[in-house]
Amino acid sequence: MKKSKLLLLLLILSVWLPLRSQSLPASGEPIVLGHSTVALTGPWKFHIGDDPRWADPNYDDSGWENVDLTPRPGVVDPFTGDPSYVPGWTTRGHPGYWGYAWYRIRVTTVVSPGEKLAVIANGVDDGYQVFAQGHLLGSNGEFREDKYPVVYFTQPSMFVLPPVPASSVSGPQTQVLAFRVWMGPVRLSHHPFTGGMHYAPLLGESGAIAQQTHIAWMELVQYYSFSGLLSGVFLLLTLVAASLTLFDRSDRVYLWVAAAILLATSRETVFSLTNWTHLVSIREFFIFLEGFDLPLVAFLWAIVCWKWFQLRRPSWIPQALAGLAVLDMLSELAGESVFYSIPASVSLAAHAASGVVRFGLVALLVYIVVRGIREQGKEGWLMLPAALLMLFAQFQSELISLRLHGTFIAFGAVIFYTQAAELALATAIALLLLRRLLLSLARQRQMALDIKQAQEVQQVLIPRMQAPIPGLQIETEYRPAREVGGDFFQIVVHPTDGSVLIVAGDVAGKGLKAGMMVALLVGAIRTATDTSFDPNFVLGVLNRRLQRRGDSQATCLALRIARNGEATMANAGHLAPYLNGESVAMEGALPLGLMEGAEFSVTDFQLNEGDRLVLMSDGIAEAMDERGQLFGFERVDALLRTAPTAAEVAETAGRWGQEDDITVLSIMLTPKMEAVVV
Repeated sequence: MKKSKLLLLLLILSVWLPLRSQSLPASGEPIVLGHSTVALTGPWKFHIGDDPRWADPNYDDSGWENVDLTPRPGVVDPFTGDPSYVPGWTTRGHPGYWGYAWYRIRVTTVVSPGEKLAVIANGVDDGYQVFAQGHLLGSNGEFREDKYPVVYFTQPSMFVLPPVPASSVSGPQTQVLAFRVWMGPVRLSHHPFTGGMHYAPLLGESGAIAQQTHIAWMELVQYYSFSGLLSGVFLLLTLVAASLTLFDRSDRVYLWVAAAILLATSRETVFSLTNWTHLVSIREFFIFLEGFDLPLVAFLWAIVCWKWFQLRRPSWIPQALAGLAVLDMLSELAGESVFYSIPASVSLAAHAASGVVRFGLVALLVYIVVRGIREQGKEGWLMLPAALLMLFAQFQSELISLRLHGTFIAFGAVIFYTQAAELALATAIALLLLRRLLLSLARQRQMALDIKQAQEVQQVLIPRMQAPIPGLQIETEYRPAREVGGDFFQIVVHPTDGSVLIVAGDVAGKGLKAGMMVALLVGAIRTATDTSFDPNFVLGVLNRRLQRRGDSQATCLALRIARNGEATMANAGHLAPYLNGESVAMEGALPLGLMEGAEFSVTDFQLNEGDRLVLMSDGIAEAMDERGQLFGFERVDALLRTAPTAAEVAETAGRWGQEDDITVLSIMLTPKMEAVVV
């Protein structure tokens, strides 16, 4: 950055020292140019209105006004504070005038043989055509017959004068330069000194003028470089804010933040294009800026704050913000006179109304931030300075009309109040996003710790190893789909008669919540077995426990096996077990937690030595491959006819594609002296 500024300074000095602009000599004194330039400060002849005859060098303009483009002490550009700025025709007896006006000047020069002269103009409201000796040299803007011109923000433009006849190059030559200037009505509401030329054109040898034009362009690019820089910064922040929705889709505030910053990005991009190119006209720019951008800016940032601070009352504020934004759009479009046909009285009234509406928008923004301070403290205080800056930004035009600068200069670049306000808001939001990210990471670490502890608790509640039970060979396989599963089982041996109660179930849902419900149900099973080993009684206890919570359900199967192989099974919506590869026929029943006093399906049957009974959760049948095809009950039936172990059943479903928790219990009646638990 420092190197680029040094190169620009050296280039300016290298051109300015030998070619520095001189003041216009006294009237009638020839200008000897050589390789230099002269500022055509005047006196210029000036007249409002339009007549093609005024380009004629022989036209008598003695009755026109005299205009001097020499800067006056104490008068500066209301935007930038530039002391070389010259006020326009609205301060020279033509307030409120918009349309055409002409400037004419007679210049006597001494030109060397083969030398070409050129003129450069800059700082003209809004567009203009340049004539020399009645010949059109060029224009800044698009001038059409019977239509309003299409004009652009002023840019340095060089116009080469027609060559002087060779027969008369030895003596002084007088040429008449004429500028036909057009200014639209939109300027009147933005500037107290508007209208026509604000800087004296430069006349000189074409090579010197070309170098001056190049320097002026470099200064113009540097002057509005902050807008280009903001476009890139805001675009990056837009992408960051939008990408955060991928991590937290439930929080819509990130989309509002992205929309607000994207709007700022579009404005800075359009503003840069308007100042550096002719892609966007002045009229188009102010329709976009005043009619859409500024009203939406205040609205979106207010909504961002409303969503960010999670405010709910008063509930009418979002609707009020939207209504005020629409009113501001309409009043601004009418007040800016961008459509030319709106009467001046209507335009003034609409502009005044827009001021009231804008104040309402910003007042609600400040109110929301103050509420945020009360609700969340630090975050609200961080937003308050940005909200106050937005107040100044929304009334930038009025501040300039009061001859208060609407900008400040930093390192040769102009910074508008609007840019400063949105940069402050974007910075505040970026800091808040960083803070929210750090808090989110801390919560995630804590959640990971909680899940790990829950997993450890669940491993205690659902042990992988159990003491041998005489007469039964029991294999268990438990594979949760996540760190904490929703499947559960318990194996409880009666302390006196030697019967075994096996309870297996599946809680609705997954993750930590399901794991907490598993802990609740396992505790309830242990409590119920202190009273009775009856499967129907145990399911009744579990159902009442879930009913008290009101928002939880589970399928469950309770099986009691006596020492002689007699079995009683109660089912609450769980998958029926498989006996020797065939599904046990059972009536359907509601899952636990759906209805108070629910009745469950109860079945009695006999287990003989060598019989294998398999209990499983729906995670086996619901396994899904990469093509979205379920493992299904047909494959389950075929698999169990091969008498696999519990581990083989779980492994087969896992290879197919595990989607849910997998639990498999294989129970086989053995001789009384044999007791195996796997």
